[in-house]
Order: sequence, then C-alpha cells, then structure tokens
Amino acid sequence: MAVDTYVHHLASVRPGKPLLFLFHGTGGDERQLLQLGAELAPGAGLVSPRGDVNEQGAARFFRRTGEGVYDMDDLARATGRMRDFVAAHVEREKPSAVLGLGYSNGANILASVAFSAPRLFNAAVLMHPLIPFEPDWGEGAVMTRFLVTAGRHDPICPEKLTARLLSYLEAAGADTQIEWHTGGHELRPGEITAAGRFLAPFLGGGKDEA
Repeated sequence: MAVDTYVHHLASVRPGKPLLFLFHGTGGDERQLLQLGAELAPGAGLVSPRGDVNEQGAARFFRRTGEGVYDMDDLARATGRMRDFVAAHVEREKPSAVLGLGYSNGANILASVAFSAPRLFNAAVLMHPLIPFEPDWGEGAVMTRFLVTAGRHDPICPEKLTARLLSYLEAAGADTQIEWHTGGHELRPGEITAAGRFLAPFLGGGKDEA
C-alpha cells in the first residue's frame, strides 16, 4: 500500500487537527525534524518519511549527479512516489488541513510534489530549497500557501535561485512569503519563528482558515 512506500514515523491525527508531513535534509532520517514539527504544530498529526536514495550512506529523496545538479528522471520518479504516499496518508487520516515542512533536500521534494499536485497541501514551509528548474505545475489552481526561508549567503542555495523560485511561485498565483536571514545553509531562530507563525492559523480547524 502507498502508506507504507517509505520507512516513516507516524503520529496519527486527532479529530479536527491537521497533518504535518516532515521531509529531512540529506543525511537525515525520519527522526530529524520530529522535535521541530512538534514544536511548530502542537497537536498536529505527524508523518515523516525517510528518503529512499542512498548517496554514499546519506539518505536523500532523489538522486543527483553533483551539487545542485539533479537527476531529473529520478526526481520525477520520487515526486510521483511521494505524491502517492502523501495522498494515501491524507485519505486514511482525514485531517482538517494538510501541511508540509522540508529542509534542504526535503524542501526540494516537498516543492516538487506541491508543483505536481497544487491542491494537495494547504501550506508548505520550504526551508533552504534549491530549485534549479522551472516548475511544471499540475492541473488546477495553486491552492498551496508557501513560506520560503533562506540564507543570504547560503553556499548551497544561492540567493539568486531563491529569488527565482519566489518569482515562479508568484507567477503561478501562489500565496507566498519569504523569510531571509544573514547566514548560510543553517536553520536560525528567526526562520523557525516565522514557520510557526505561518502554520499557526491551520492548527485549530478546517482547511479554509488563515
């Protein structure tokens, strides 16, 4: 079944609560973001899959041939597989809202799934994403609200590519926010605070809140 496609952590949804999907960075696992997810979305159900690609011992969600150079065929494979995984959990859990948060490689797979299924997530937090391609949006209006967090001096995710991603999101009509910090690829308190503020309106009830 699609719900078991990935090794994952699951904390089921309570009635009237949202479901937050967590996507780790390269070398992380299904436990990497659990504490952060619980802090940002208290009371939400949590689903945290482990990437199924092994890059010299480091788990990832799709293959790459170099830093910032993606295997686009494998990204397409991973996107379809993850989309089905998310949709299966949503169907089973029946949450009040569907939320996503990903860091680095996890932000990239979350973004790719949201591009392919623009009505699947109510809100997505993309922390230090690197999207070196123009999105191929799936059918329907973009219903996902996006928060992008980034470092002005991130050596992995350059500022100009973050700005280009924002332009793609805005051109598609997506409700988009950005939170910059002055550092690099690390997570800083300001962006974590911004993520909590962004997710807060979805934590108490239905999909039309916020």
